[in-house]
Formats: sequence, C-alpha cells, structure tokens
Amino acid sequence: MSEKYLGENIGKLGFGYMRLPRKDGQFDIDSVNEMVDEFLSYGFSHFDTSFIYQGSEEALRESLVKRHPRDKFQIATKMTLLRAIKPEEKYDQLNTSLSRLGVDFVDYYMIHALTDRSIKAANENDMWSFMREVKEKGFAKHIGFSFHGTPEELDDVLTQHPEFDIVQLQINYLDWDDPEVQSRRCYEIARKHNKPVTVMEPTKGGLLAGGSPEVVELLKNANPDVSVASWAFRFIGELDGLITALSGMESIDHIRDNAKTFGDFKPLSEEEHAIIKKAVEIIRSIPRVPCTTCRYCVPNCPKNINIPMFIEMYNSLLVHRSKSSTGYKYASMTSFGTSPTECVKCKECEKHCPQHIEISDVLGKLTDELEGVKENYVIRTK
Repeated sequence: MSEKYLGENIGKLGFGYMRLPRKDGQFDIDSVNEMVDEFLSYGFSHFDTSFIYQGSEEALRESLVKRHPRDKFQIATKMTLLRAIKPEEKYDQLNTSLSRLGVDFVDYYMIHALTDRSIKAANENDMWSFMREVKEKGFAKHIGFSFHGTPEELDDVLTQHPEFDIVQLQINYLDWDDPEVQSRRCYEIARKHNKPVTVMEPTKGGLLAGGSPEVVELLKNANPDVSVASWAFRFIGELDGLITALSGMESIDHIRDNAKTFGDFKPLSEEEHAIIKKAVEIIRSIPRVPCTTCRYCVPNCPKNINIPMFIEMYNSLLVHRSKSSTGYKYASMTSFGTSPTECVKCKECEKHCPQHIEISDVLGKLTDELEGVKENYVIRTK
C-alpha cells in the first residue's frame, strides 16, 4: 500500500525515550528491553529521542538497535539550539548522536524545540542549510523540527523553508484551543503547508492520563471499561496527517494499554467530545498564579531569572498535579540558564508586578517541589 503522506503507514503509537523506567538512578535496561519487544510485537515501530535526553540515545542503541533488524523500526532524534552553537558543532552533535545510537543514519533528524529565540539562533547559524545537507548526504531520510512557538512563527518558518518534511507539535485536548499553546492553529498551519505531524505531550505530561481526580471520575463514569489515557490518545488519533503520537511510556502496562487503544481504534463520538469539553472546563477551573507575562519583573531581577517562565511552570504543577512533564522542563531550563534557586528575595521584581504577585514566594514553592526530582530529568549540557 502506497503512502498518501509521509509516515501514513507507520503505526500511530510512538515510543518516546525520555521517561524510561529507572533502577538505582539509571535506566533499567532489562525492563526497557521488555518494553521495546512488546511495543514492536504490536506492529508499532517509531522511536523518538534527542541529543539532550541524558542517556536516552545510548539506551535506544542497547535496547533496540543492537537487538532488532534496522528495517523494523524508525528512529527520530534531535539537535539542540538551547545553548549557543558554533558552526563546527553542528556536525559534532549529529556525529555524536549517530555514534550513541549505533547507526549510520536516522529516519528523522530534527531541530529541537523551535521558539522565537531558537528560530533566531537557527537563522544566525544557517541551520536550514545544514539540515538540508544532512538529508542530501544520507545521514537522515527526512528532516523536520519540534515546535513550541506561535502559529504565525510556524507559518513563517514553513513558508521560508518548505524543504522540511515533518513538524512535531504539542497537541492534546487541553491545549487544542488554549490561547497560549494554540495547538489547533499550529496544527492547521502545518497541514496548510501539507506537512505531516508527529504529536508530543498527547497526555500533557500525564495530566490527561489521570493527574486530575475530578477528570478521572468524569471519564470513568462515562466509560469504566477504558483507561483515562485512552481518551487523550483517541483525540489525537483522529487527526489527518498524523505520523504518530509519542508517548513517554514508563512501564509495559502503559504499552499494552496504548496499544489496545490504537490497535482497535475508535474515533470519539459527538457525546464523547462533549465529555472531553467538560474535562477541559474542570482542569481550567483550577486556580493559577495570575501572571500575564508582561515581563516587567525581568529587567529588575539582579540574577536575571526568567521569572514568567518559572511562574508558568508553577502554574503547570498546580493544574497537572504531576511533576513529570514540568520536571523535565525545569531541569532543561535550569541546565541552560538561570535557576529560581538563585533568587535572593530582594523583591525588586514584586515592586514592578502589576498583578501584585508575591514572586519570591512562588519561586520558593517551585524549587521546593522540583529541585528534589531534578536529577530524574538530567539534561546534557555538552
């Protein structure tokens, strides 16, 4: 059967290699091996990792590349622009990833986490030409990028660089019509440019898999025979142009449940869409710190802490009631920039906050929650 779009024939469940099971602080490779074998046994084949996921590429080599034929799976990995990159470091990152993975090529090579800041870095370093070269030289079958910016920025990138094959987007039913994330609009822009998509965060870091007790009760009352997570994956599975929905699965039970959802896929009914809408209302009703990201606080911070970003992380904790997704973001940002632990509680920021937020208190609560689990989300800095 021929493909109507790139990746159409790939199984719609993807294996994200960021939240693997651990033992004594290290990846539990024996458990990962079992998960990989189970995943492949259902006919799924897409694996996603990144240069900056500590130990992830090496774990993929040991559990997948060394143990299964190369034509039975696809690998996606990403290069980072989260730190300054010199021209010669472009190939350093690529070659390092290929070495860690134990392969001569990857199926998808992507720029990691494009935002307004990293788009600027990509322009300054002409990453676009480099990515084309990677594909032309056979180091990657396809090229793309994961994206965390605005629909307008995505439209601009795809207009200027139509040679990119795929876009990885954060999409889930909570973010679909969220005015900040704008998942729907970003998805529509990608499809306008005829780009297929891989989806990250389909369960919003675990929130939509059971992070909110009220939502769990709602969905279980509606259908006690299916998992809470299955609602989120069915929402994603309906999307046109979907290559795969990535799941950071932590156990073989996660694989079995997700495989059940996609193996016998049933689109959401009109009634089920209405139930999901109610779930969104419940989650959004949870109180949040009223930060408007005006950034008046930032120039007045003697430690140059990116205060709005960390307040957003704290709000994420309030809503998700889960440290999984937020823990990774916190580890990533504090590895490459300033940390809220550097706050000296001078309160200069609070003098300029039009919302009168007790910022130092919020930053303190965030570090209390996440510093202790930061080591579970170690990020490469070189």
